Amino acid sequence: MTDQEKQGQDQLWGDGSGAGMHPTLALISDSLRQDLPLAEADLIASAAYARALSRCGVLSPQDGEVLARELESMLEDMREGDWVPKDAEDVHTAIEAEVTRRLPELGGRLHTGRSRNDQVGTAFRMTVRSKLDDIVDAMLELMEVIVEKAVEELDTLMPAYTHLQRAQPIRLAHWLMGYFWPIERDVERLLQARSRISVLPLGSGAVSGHPFALDREWLRRELKFDAISENSLDAVGDRDFAIEFVFACSLTCLHLSRLAEELVVWSSTEFGYVKWRNDLATGSSLMPNKKNPDLAELIRGRASQPVGDLIALLMLIKGLPSSYQRDLQEDKQPVWRSAFWTRSNLNAMAEAFRGIRFNGVKMEAALTDDTLATELADILVDRGHPFRDAYRVVSKIAAKAREIDGSLRAAADAMSADDLAPLNHQDFEGLTAEGAIERRKVTGGTARATIEAQIEDAREVLRFYREERE
Repeated sequence: MTDQEKQGQDQLWGDGSGAGMHPTLALISDSLRQDLPLAEADLIASAAYARALSRCGVLSPQDGEVLARELESMLEDMREGDWVPKDAEDVHTAIEAEVTRRLPELGGRLHTGRSRNDQVGTAFRMTVRSKLDDIVDAMLELMEVIVEKAVEELDTLMPAYTHLQRAQPIRLAHWLMGYFWPIERDVERLLQARSRISVLPLGSGAVSGHPFALDREWLRRELKFDAISENSLDAVGDRDFAIEFVFACSLTCLHLSRLAEELVVWSSTEFGYVKWRNDLATGSSLMPNKKNPDLAELIRGRASQPVGDLIALLMLIKGLPSSYQRDLQEDKQPVWRSAFWTRSNLNAMAEAFRGIRFNGVKMEAALTDDTLATELADILVDRGHPFRDAYRVVSKIAAKAREIDGSLRAAADAMSADDLAPLNHQDFEGLTAEGAIERRKVTGGTARATIEAQIEDAREVLRFYREERE
């Protein structure tokens, strides 16, 4: 027997000729390395499937249990490093070959009624579900760190920025909580996706369903799926769940990238708002004076990877007809990569918040009185003036300040009472950043009490998610 013929015997499929694949085809067909993350889920699902075969009479109860226990033993051996899937086209072939080596008679009966199509779909969904849970845990950890930091910085004042220009005074805690809620939406998005991931395809066969009255409801409960697929064609060809997962990862990484961008800018000498703990920054290979925010820059840079993987998955399925197509072998690596980028970026950002120090003195020093221009307009609104009229009055003062390259107060001092009217010089004396902040008491505003309420809401959200996941 030639090596090629032997290879044909070891495959889960064949054309009846006994011939294996041409080496050129084998080179692109081999997916063992990219399938390895599926091994644990495949063993768990195969053990449940062996028991399901005994429940519908394909195997005796004794044989079904022996086969299931052997698969569970293989799982323990793999976890201990005593056995690894190898020398096979894919991980599913490696597992079946090993269980058949251990149980020659029973191993050959495991695949009865099951196709690699529904087998792969089941293991893939279980693995994605597990990675999703890990990512959600990392998100909740980051959210907790943000809340802790917001409590610490509740009384630190700073300018908010629009267009990277100083806008109005806020509390640093408000800025921090501004990144809590996008991550909370990411958690919600992933948990919503989880229910769509947790749909059991096992029992769909290759394309037309299972021929042996398999109890799919029992399998659903055993493998902790939320639902059973309704259509075998759709079940084996559906990869919406993988795309949705990678999209959610992409959006999370984009949120982290925006946060990282601000930390990079704030780390510059020109801002000086952020100082990095030494073990979270790097120096220059040439310039001894440098302390670079590499952690934030890497998070920002790595955000491009899941976005690229999302496009790859979308293009992978764009032209596919219904049911399973071999193209879908290429669906795993984008998911594995996206999960890795996302979780490691979340972990890195959580550590960043534990290790950075905000320079409240510089932040408050940046609260120049031009950030209080809107307050002047609000004074006139309080006196009954239409806002647009008030806006035009203050715009003239702001234009004068730009002309003399000075503050609003300096501009007012350079203007006559007639030019200032209906404002007066005394109106400028009571302007403070904290006063402006405390006017914003509406829900979502930056007043101290409002942020305290926001933090309590955030803690309640975290308690809810923690309890749901216990």
